[in-house]
Amino acid sequence: MKRFIPNFYCSNIFQLSNSFFIENKIKCVLSDLDNTLDVYNELNPSQRVIELKERLEKIGIELCIVSNNKAKRKEIYAKRLGVKSIFSAHKPGGKRISKFIAELGYEKADVLLVGDQLLTDVLCGKNAGIKVCLTDPISHLDQWTTHFNRLIDRPLRKHLKKKGYLEKVMVKDYGK
Repeated sequence: MKRFIPNFYCSNIFQLSNSFFIENKIKCVLSDLDNTLDVYNELNPSQRVIELKERLEKIGIELCIVSNNKAKRKEIYAKRLGVKSIFSAHKPGGKRISKFIAELGYEKADVLLVGDQLLTDVLCGKNAGIKVCLTDPISHLDQWTTHFNRLIDRPLRKHLKKKGYLEKVMVKDYGK
């Protein structure tokens, strides 16, 4: 079960405060795209995603996208947002993510992976040796390939919440 316990948990990536990133010495945020930043079929970054990227840049943090999906939509989305990205990331394996972090020039201790799935995002972060923040999905709409993961994810989350491992500890401070 330890492999499914994230370092942090919050409702969504937009709740992570500037002070949270600073206190945890984060220099790079690797974010899942589908149901973490935006809904799975969106080609254009939403206004709140654009604002998140700008807020992170102001405090010296780079936002990047990591996704298991193929490049087509994700590449368009990342380009429009103006961020680096990796697709077909092979989550939950950590090798491609580790290589991506090295190419970006960051130490693993400076990187946070944020995602909405225990089976892919949390395990990937653990396998790559980086900090992980689990979020709730921002939408109930999923790609068909994600439905299987959700069948396993839901009872695991319930168990982790019951054991006190998924306490929402983040507070909003958006501009501090």
